[in-house]
Amino acid sequence: MTKPLRILLLEDSESDAKLIQHELERLGTIAETKRVVSESAFRLAVAEFAPDVVLSDHSLSSFDAPAALTILRSQRPTTPFIIVTGSLKIDNAIACIRAGAEDVILKENLWRLAASVTTALSARRPLEKLTSRQLEVLALVTRGKRTRDIAKHLNVSVKTVESHRGEIMKRLEIHDVVSLVHFAMRVGLVTPVQ
Repeated sequence: MTKPLRILLLEDSESDAKLIQHELERLGTIAETKRVVSESAFRLAVAEFAPDVVLSDHSLSSFDAPAALTILRSQRPTTPFIIVTGSLKIDNAIACIRAGAEDVILKENLWRLAASVTTALSARRPLEKLTSRQLEVLALVTRGKRTRDIAKHLNVSVKTVESHRGEIMKRLEIHDVVSLVHFAMRVGLVTPVQ
């Protein structure tokens, strides 16, 4: 039997949350869902519930998707973040994608949600092969940091950084730094320069 997905739902409307959960069930997604409505509850849930994916409304009364995405990237950088909202200006949608959100789905198009979750999880699956230290090195390499600077930042030798980088590329089956940067941008570990 497949383990249920842990879905963290940042949604202040109980009826919308039920609609999202119903649509996921209707589309065959087996999930354990936790709903939160505040920043403090979100922080706690990210740490303790350890979601496989986060679904977030774009803006709540005192908290919004960009702030939630920043928290998620600092605590669980490999967890996909999908915005599910009633409406969103195109500029805001583009900004969210550039900041690392996997997708933006309008609530009128919830039929797209299961496929979006599946795609997001598949894109990040290779990251499961990496240790937390390798994820740190990957993020620093793809931000353009030099090996010597990474070594100094992590308080390790240059040789250790080179070893980590080689192992990252081997585990991800990526053979050059440019492709590594593209991959890191695709999964939201780094954002494009604006």
